[in-house]
Amino acid sequence: MFINKDRVKDHIVKRLTLVDHKELPLIKEKIVLTQQPISVGFVNQHAYNLIHNDVNIKDSFDSLTYQFRDGMGLKIACKLNNCSPGVNLNGTDFIPSLVNLYLEKNSNSNVFVFGTQEPWLSTGSKNLLNSHQVTLLDGFKDIDDYLFELADSLSLNQKTLIILAMGMPKQELLAKEILKVAKGPVLVICGGAVIDFLANRFTRAPKLFRMFGLEWLYRLLVEPKRLFKRYVIGIPKFFFYILINRNI
Repeated sequence: MFINKDRVKDHIVKRLTLVDHKELPLIKEKIVLTQQPISVGFVNQHAYNLIHNDVNIKDSFDSLTYQFRDGMGLKIACKLNNCSPGVNLNGTDFIPSLVNLYLEKNSNSNVFVFGTQEPWLSTGSKNLLNSHQVTLLDGFKDIDDYLFELADSLSLNQKTLIILAMGMPKQELLAKEILKVAKGPVLVICGGAVIDFLANRFTRAPKLFRMFGLEWLYRLLVEPKRLFKRYVIGIPKFFFYILINRNI
């Protein structure tokens, strides 16, 4: 049973799939055994800002079947709406366990990984999928190119796993388009930088940072130029947004 959000005012929080630890194995089982097209994504502070500022991005996230809470910022947003935040599910930890369960249950599936670039695309995909056969495309192509690559699999009643690792909001826009044309048991996972992390292109924050919800700070220290706007500017904006959207 998902955490109740009936009285939540904040639209972004209201759309979250919030679960407790007891329910997590059940929802993972439900996802991997799907018989219809579904999508999984993650909402963190950066995603909240994107959704808040762009109606097209909002629609793309709203089209996701499951939106899991990722990070301390969304935990605070939940509490401002008098809502239990449930378990934190960041993609870097959750996706490998979900994919392992999926392949255990669906060993004959078609698998696609779209995102990042070589050599990290091949290395990260191999580390995630082991010896499972997979079709790879980098993350810099047009939406129609990915849909063309998927056309045969999506037109058949064939179990298909699609991992999108091209970052927000492109991966959510693509996930929305995939679900429009998909038939049968298709699972789309919006994975962000998961393939890059698995390929050791980026390093995870030390455990102490992760324990206190400060992985963002570690990433900012490692990549200050690339992530300055996302965190130094984005975090104050995020707190402004969640305060004006909170339950009063």
